[in-house]
Amino acid sequence: MSYINDKIVNLRTKRGWSEYELSKIANIRQSTISSWSTKDSIPSIPNLQKICDAFGITLAQFFAETNESYPITEKQHELLQYFDLLSPQQQNSLLSFLKSLQKLDLGSM
Repeated sequence: MSYINDKIVNLRTKRGWSEYELSKIANIRQSTISSWSTKDSIPSIPNLQKICDAFGITLAQFFAETNESYPITEKQHELLQYFDLLSPQQQNSLLSFLKSLQKLDLGSM
């Protein structure tokens, strides 16, 4: 099995998904997903993008050297988009504010 197929199987099993579940979430036929392993082929770029979308990761994250992946939620994605629109000074202010909230929360425990 190729590195790409191994990675897909690894991400799928970490989530407890069957090939069928992945096929439904990614909108790819299950027979197509199965053929990647049985015929030792690899997914096309468009299908790999659908797989990454299903896992909530980018293609860059898929091919990252580290085995750790940190899928993000829709809210986290939205937050990152707004964060990128801020000036560096605003970003630092926001980070300081978020850190102060965490300290307040930990202090109340």
